[in-house]
Amino acid sequence: MLKPLADRVVLKVLTGEEKTQGGIVLPDTAKEKPQEGEVVAVGPGKLLENGTRVAPEVKVGDIVVFAKYSGTEVKYEGQEYLIIRDSDILAIKEK
Repeated sequence: MLKPLADRVVLKVLTGEEKTQGGIVLPDTAKEKPQEGEVVAVGPGKLLENGTRVAPEVKVGDIVVFAKYSGTEVKYEGQEYLIIRDSDILAIKEK
């Protein structure tokens, strides 16, 4: 598995709806970029200038909403992931 560094988080992006509410199937080019993902790995946190480390607020298994065009897409062992900074995570969805 990927092990993120510093304040980075690895997400498995959750795909959006492929149909509209009216039942129309959307082609790939018309779909919006997903903004939700499941946290699969979390880095140790941001290192401050005074040497202390600030732990991320998310944990493995959280479903999060992140900024639309943030992060770097990577492919690892046939699976696609998104690596983002924890500051690009906007919210944690309640279960």
